[in-house]
Amino acid sequence: MLTSAAVLTTIAGAAPFAESRPVGIETLWLADPAAGEVLVRVCAAGLCHSDLSVVDGNRIRPVPMVLGHEAAGIVEAVGTNVTAVRPGDHVVFAFVPACGACVPCQSGRPPLCEPGAAANGAGTLLSGRRAWSRQDGQPVNHHLGVSGFAEHTVCAEQSLVRVPVELPLDRAALFGCALLTGVGAVVNTARVHPGSSALVVGLGGVGLAAVMGARLAGCHPIVAIDVTPDKLALAAAVGATHVLHGDDESVDAVRELTSGGVDVAFEAVGSTAALATAYDATRRGGTTVAIGLPHPDQRVAVPALSIVAEERRLVGSYMGSSVPRRDIPRYIALYRAGLLPVDLLAGSTFALAEINEAMDRLAAGATARQVLVLS
Repeated sequence: MLTSAAVLTTIAGAAPFAESRPVGIETLWLADPAAGEVLVRVCAAGLCHSDLSVVDGNRIRPVPMVLGHEAAGIVEAVGTNVTAVRPGDHVVFAFVPACGACVPCQSGRPPLCEPGAAANGAGTLLSGRRAWSRQDGQPVNHHLGVSGFAEHTVCAEQSLVRVPVELPLDRAALFGCALLTGVGAVVNTARVHPGSSALVVGLGGVGLAAVMGARLAGCHPIVAIDVTPDKLALAAAVGATHVLHGDDESVDAVRELTSGGVDVAFEAVGSTAALATAYDATRRGGTTVAIGLPHPDQRVAVPALSIVAEERRLVGSYMGSSVPRRDIPRYIALYRAGLLPVDLLAGSTFALAEINEAMDRLAAGATARQVLVLS
């Protein structure tokens, strides 16, 4: 079939993308789903820093590529051997297609799936094939097995989680990355205890979801740091008890608020400076969790003695250490029960043709989550 999609052709570097226009809207051929694959009509997709990091070169991916990894839609057709979903199902995408058979998958850690990581890095589906092509026959790569910035997409069955049809799809999309990653970092990676003090550095979609997760887990106080006043106000609305403008005095302010530092700190920016702030604001015996994706060349320096003498933990969290088919339904149930204020996270909407302008707004830190609405 022919379908419209947002295609990154060249790595753009710095904004403004509205001028360089690295992402073009093209009509592509999309192959029918093969065995174990599913055709989905995409209805909504969130714009995340993981998309921006491919455009600006912070995450090297093969081009041309159909972007988008946080999305929701409706199943239209399935290939042979598909058992998890059927036509008409509403689904959310998970951006690591876990094979279920490798050592990480067998150990209950699907975000670290080895075949899934290899496929995502190569720009293919889990099977190794590419379902996209230009009309001249040139193959086009998949983004994280999803490619959600398109009217239709084909993905591996393992990339999909069925969700209730009553859930609006523009909200459902946010559970595929922002909620899965941010809430998961709190409850799965850090496994915080009620009453623990918490800090979140960086208040994009994932950081705000981490604030929600900290509130859900019973943390107190919950301190949030950012440089954008609107995001600080949003953090307070979703559960932060204290908000601080990020500057050279942030660490001292956190230590004063928490009598020496927080029990657990979450870095959700993807920069070594933000990670250093989170680490320095963590108390003796505490845990610092890195969520943001930095440039591969960045290195972090911490006082080595503090890891031993202060029993400090510095850990990474990818996709919130989640099991998507377990966690997405749980988080949706909590949202529907009024315990996760996801509606406050969703900001402005945009059309497919406005993708470059939306990237500029994201790069400027002007919004927490923009949502592409397709149908």
